Amino acid sequence: MPLDYETLRIIWWALMGILLIGFALSDGFDLGAATLLPFAARNDLERRQVINSIGATWEGNQVWFILGGGAIFAAWPLVYAVSFSGFYLAMFVVLAALILRPVGFKYRSKRSDPVWRNRWDWALFVGGFVPALVFGVAVGNVLLGAPFHLDSDLRSFYEGSLFDLFSPFALLAGLVSVSMLVLHGAGWLAMKLEPGPVRTRSIRFGSYAAVMAFALYALGGLWLAYGDIGFSYVSDAATSGPSNPRMSDTIAQAGAWLNNYGEFPVLMLLPALGLAGPLIALWGMRTGWDALVFAGSSAANLGIIGSVGASMFPFILPSSIDPQSSLTVWNASSSHTTLFIMLIVTVIFLPLVLLYTAWAYKVMFGRIGEEEIRLNPDFY
Repeated sequence: MPLDYETLRIIWWALMGILLIGFALSDGFDLGAATLLPFAARNDLERRQVINSIGATWEGNQVWFILGGGAIFAAWPLVYAVSFSGFYLAMFVVLAALILRPVGFKYRSKRSDPVWRNRWDWALFVGGFVPALVFGVAVGNVLLGAPFHLDSDLRSFYEGSLFDLFSPFALLAGLVSVSMLVLHGAGWLAMKLEPGPVRTRSIRFGSYAAVMAFALYALGGLWLAYGDIGFSYVSDAATSGPSNPRMSDTIAQAGAWLNNYGEFPVLMLLPALGLAGPLIALWGMRTGWDALVFAGSSAANLGIIGSVGASMFPFILPSSIDPQSSLTVWNASSSHTTLFIMLIVTVIFLPLVLLYTAWAYKVMFGRIGEEEIRLNPDFY
């Protein structure tokens, strides 16, 4: 095969990051707009504007979520097994919240009763806010390390509970996620809605979210720098060796998540983008430049998520109770043959997904206003 094992592992680590960023950039504004729904829109007509701004694309956007989960399952089976078994209660919470989204979109318009519609509006809010929060909390726990260990047969044993996931640092990461996605949702609504009270309120709440995203992300960086967080290899890793975490030699080391930036200074562009993105979006809101708002929120998503991956490389899921069980790019991947075959499939089908997504957004392009909501019978 033309690509060696080490190169394939790095490629799949990068692809996993691309899929997660793709999910945040596309489905992220859906979650953010749903979180803003009860606050940016005050009556039924206004809330229908918000709902229909994402109604045509929200289902398609979730393909990135499915692709991300599939990539972890196929490329990093040990990571999938440990995370989905250890975090299954949190994932059940996310799943329950996500289930509210399709039924909320479909059932809300079935009756004109204000009480009925208001209940489904809050259901859509839960379907946006809860996943945004829990996804961030999950990232915080990954940075802290999960309480699991592997035995000699590579069986995983998780020793935490649902409430253990909500530590102060993990909650901070969750709030970063919420503010980041609310900002992204506000940027989408600024581009998608015609001038009016809903758009004005969305921009106002988006301004608050931009300030919070900047401040909380900066606080998280300081916490990583000076807190007791981080993991590192004791000796050189076997980058082309077998996928056996028990052969690794790792330790918990405070501040280790910043080591990669000293070794590769170019990576500093990612946290810089994470800090600059909210400020760019805020400037766009102040100047009325809608495209700049969405570009800034997208940059924040890319920088914040990318900086997590850059900080942790080569770790994917470290263990807080047994660092020797930590799962990394080098010790937890599928076989060389599996990674190569999957790469060929990805090279063929990922461009098709991107082309179809671009076409769908081109077809659905345009702003939504109150008059269009009143006259179009196909709208929610």
